[in-house]
Amino acid sequence: MAINTAKLESILQNFVTATSDVQGAALVSPDGLPLASSLPGEMDEERVSAMSATMLSLGERIGTELSRGILDRIYVEGSNGFGILTSCGSEAVLLVLASRSAKQGILMLEIKRLTAELKMALL
Repeated sequence: MAINTAKLESILQNFVTATSDVQGAALVSPDGLPLASSLPGEMDEERVSAMSATMLSLGERIGTELSRGILDRIYVEGSNGFGILTSCGSEAVLLVLASRSAKQGILMLEIKRLTAELKMALL
């Protein structure tokens, strides 16, 4: 089945543009290949994709070993903001980059909405 990359790119671009304090987003295959992205210009899409898939895989293993159940998200907090990795079905991993000023509750709700929209587009 062919993935409509243009539609996925449009969904991500609209999310980044419309969501306060979001700096970028990428949709990645579980193998670490970029499917679609709207990342800041200085970021290497292929490298970000590979690291995102690796982090999700490692997070799933850690979750299993620590008996935490099915992984919902991986949350990375740094001095310049947040990186949130969320499983987007069996076909993709969503990475969202947000600034330190992002309101986390609202951001999580927006990510949930975005994930549902992306899952529909991946069908």
